Amino acid sequence: MNSRKQYGAVLPRPFYDRPAEVVARALLGKILVHRDAAARIVETEAYLGLTDRAAHAWRGLTPRTKVLFGAPGHAYVYLIYGMYECLNLVAEGEGSPGCVLIRALEPVAGIDGMRERRGAVKRDRDLANGPGKLTIAMGVTRALNGADVTRGVLTVCEPVSQEEFEIGVSPRIGIQHNVDWPLRFFIAGNPCVSR
Repeated sequence: MNSRKQYGAVLPRPFYDRPAEVVARALLGKILVHRDAAARIVETEAYLGLTDRAAHAWRGLTPRTKVLFGAPGHAYVYLIYGMYECLNLVAEGEGSPGCVLIRALEPVAGIDGMRERRGAVKRDRDLANGPGKLTIAMGVTRALNGADVTRGVLTVCEPVSQEEFEIGVSPRIGIQHNVDWPLRFFIAGNPCVSR
């Protein structure tokens, strides 16, 4: 079964062509789809590019950050701690390297495959409740770095019906610079938000 048929339209490029903070908030409640796995985005963090010392792009254009300086609506997937891959979505206009880290997801389709990829996880709410966990659960790897998320195997879709929710805001997690900037956004009360 193709899980895309269960969701609304794929988000178009103009959705991402806005300030990273705006995109980070707007992504909450949307559906991340990779092949037959799909999950609701419940937590994000905005990174503000050249003005944000916590952002990978802060030091400028490098082979690693090239995707961030490109067109909005592309995936930026990188390795942290030598073992976990993280998924970011490029925001803002070309040349302005803002991005949004996807921090946590609520699984909605392809859950058996997520369980298989994640191993001995006991509760579904723990399958994708962190940036390294969600890429494993969704089967997202660095092979998708640079993928156009407005078409292809990795996309973000509108939900069939939009639930109302309160957006929580806090400083970002696990960074060393600009630690007090309130750029982490999450669906308040959702059990799949990272701890």
